[in-house]
Amino acid sequence: MLRAPIRRVLTISALALPLLAPQVGDVLPSVVAEAQAAQAVSWKEYLAARAAFNAQASAYWTSIADKRRGRNAKRREHLAIALDDYVLTQPPVYSGPSRPPGPSPEAAPEHPRIYKPIPVVADLVAAASQYFQWTPQRPANELEFKRAYARFASSAGLTREQAVRVYAFETGGNGSHASQSGFHGTRAISTAIGYNQLLTTNTVELLAEQGEGFVKLLTEKAAGLSGPARQTMDRKIAVLKKMVTLARSVPDDWSQHEKIGDTPQGWALHAMVLDIDVGPMLQTHKLLTSVVFARIKGYTRPLSAAELEMMNLTGDGTGLDMVTMPSAMREEVPTSNFFQRSGYERNPVAIRHNTVARLLAVTDSRMDSNSNLPGAKELAAAF
Repeated sequence: MLRAPIRRVLTISALALPLLAPQVGDVLPSVVAEAQAAQAVSWKEYLAARAAFNAQASAYWTSIADKRRGRNAKRREHLAIALDDYVLTQPPVYSGPSRPPGPSPEAAPEHPRIYKPIPVVADLVAAASQYFQWTPQRPANELEFKRAYARFASSAGLTREQAVRVYAFETGGNGSHASQSGFHGTRAISTAIGYNQLLTTNTVELLAEQGEGFVKLLTEKAAGLSGPARQTMDRKIAVLKKMVTLARSVPDDWSQHEKIGDTPQGWALHAMVLDIDVGPMLQTHKLLTSVVFARIKGYTRPLSAAELEMMNLTGDGTGLDMVTMPSAMREEVPTSNFFQRSGYERNPVAIRHNTVARLLAVTDSRMDSNSNLPGAKELAAAF
């Protein structure tokens, strides 16, 4: 007896719904249109805010470049550098609305991102085999490489403190002669390798500038060898000569050396950082060139490890700018004065420790901490 009323109720309700409820076809276009209008307004606000920020940031970084050119000009004239030769304000920070969800209405059509291949150690060894029919002579263990590095670094004029503390900072205190600077998954993010993290361009440049001296030292060492050891050394010297010729086939210019370093032949040259004889020479001269540069520029006081690291990280000219700055000025001068915008914005350490004094202090602090790790202690004992 109850079934018929229920069926009637259901039937009436079902029939009445289209009359009582708004049509879905009417509602959706309205809702979508409102959402699109709201998103368009938010994108408009966001893009306007970003444009205003970019204009402000562009003006700031232009002033950084202008001040740098002014300092360089004063140095050429042997004039003193004063506080007002630097930009003393920090870079502007974006504080506008957040990026709305979805694609930007101004976005260009997306294309697949193409990653430039960055070689890892296996690629360097393979390239050396392919182009020079040679394989770097690897140490029997890490201590053997550290002892070779310590001997050469000491004879060249680096102090134990400089070598060990830079090693501690660059490798985290436990790095090997083949440590590479980091990976995203299996993809390397840099070609920097070893105790002082040489890039392919560093290796090409050092072979071009110091290679003849390396050949001379190996030739002297070969004179005291015989048998298979002599044959191995003679082969290494022949390969090194070819590599030096390749490195010197272009003008002695960083950009030219970078072009070679980006080729498989350049990767083959970079394999020399792994060699027990040549690797310590390359690692030493990566730092020694900064020491010599400072001396040539009239800076005769021994560089602290943190100061040497600034030159190692930012380049000799920029690093010396920080090193020669009086302590009082270091407290006031922002680190942004020593970077390009893109490099600064990718460097969280320079952003957080945003004056010269703070950057040197955090570098020293990390050196202190990492120097207590086993790898750094082992290197210190090798001197």
